[in-house]
Amino acid sequence: MNSAPAPRIAVVGAGLGGLACARVLQLHGRSVTVFEREASTGARSQGGSLDIHADTGQTALRAAGLLDRFRTLSRPEGQEWRVLDPATATALPFPGPVHDEDSPEIDRGQLRGLLLESLAEGTVRWGRAVTGVTPLGDGTWRLLLDDGTTEDADLVVGADGAWSRVRPALSDAAPGYTGVTFVETGFDDCDARHPALARLVGNGTLLAKGDGKALFAQRNSNGHIRAYLAFRAPQDWHPAADVELGDTAAVRAHLLKMFDGWDESLRYVLRHHDGGFVNRPLFVLPAPHTWEHVPGITLLGDAAHLMPPVGLGANLAMLDGADLAHALITESGIDDAVRAYESLMLPRSAEAALGCAKALDNLVPATDS
Repeated sequence: MNSAPAPRIAVVGAGLGGLACARVLQLHGRSVTVFEREASTGARSQGGSLDIHADTGQTALRAAGLLDRFRTLSRPEGQEWRVLDPATATALPFPGPVHDEDSPEIDRGQLRGLLLESLAEGTVRWGRAVTGVTPLGDGTWRLLLDDGTTEDADLVVGADGAWSRVRPALSDAAPGYTGVTFVETGFDDCDARHPALARLVGNGTLLAKGDGKALFAQRNSNGHIRAYLAFRAPQDWHPAADVELGDTAAVRAHLLKMFDGWDESLRYVLRHHDGGFVNRPLFVLPAPHTWEHVPGITLLGDAAHLMPPVGLGANLAMLDGADLAHALITESGIDDAVRAYESLMLPRSAEAALGCAKALDNLVPATDS
């Protein structure tokens, strides 16, 4: 007697959440395909360092059978925080993070690489950008790809981030600007080339904030420090200030005025960085973001609950992926699995989004408290 064919599970997006979902599914013998618009694993920088929490990200990595490997790559010393007075660069009391104490740091690229290496060859289809999805009327879905081809699936998992092409099938919600912008820069070989900054930052993260602005610098692996200048401004602050983002000197001059009065050891970040500046306006989805269940399709990670980058997004994305995979493995069918997953994920993400919004307001308050 022939068994039923394996369900066709399509994960859209090879970020941390989508890869965690794929890994847990494969670990339990389930078939899955990941569609990724990037041409290869090294197509772009994957961003800075992440603190992976015991009750979220590490839970997902344990489910994926990768926790021990993560431990060998992570940096427990990176949990260190230093808070400095912006005017004097003297140390201020810091009560510690609100999450658990076991949250070692790891570069996002390293973590993504760990997940990618754990998947069967050919799982990720690189250079396959999904531009949209359409229902086929029987609970299955068709993926529309940018090369004009299509793929059909019994379950589509939108793991394609803030500007998800899958989300519109479930929700009309779109990311909105928070009023806060980060401007990023970086330092290479910092211990040898920028020793004073390296000592100031230490092993983990430095934070200085005041008058509606903040500066934080974060130790990454391989001697790199990634720094962010955070401030409240209209999204079009640069044309309004007659600043061209590609003009490093002009951006520097504008930011030096903005951070006037701050200690020179902190303004070093503006004067002596390697390379240019990257403008990163922060967007979030409405909180809570929910939708009516639709058969054969769901969301995870930023596609489901885009939040300010204050330490929860990556952790929740991986936990989403692991939880969805677990439901698909244990429930009797795809629809029951998706319902079980959404009943867990949606309230959890709503609570987290509210907490992240408060954390952003604390980091970059509208007025100095």
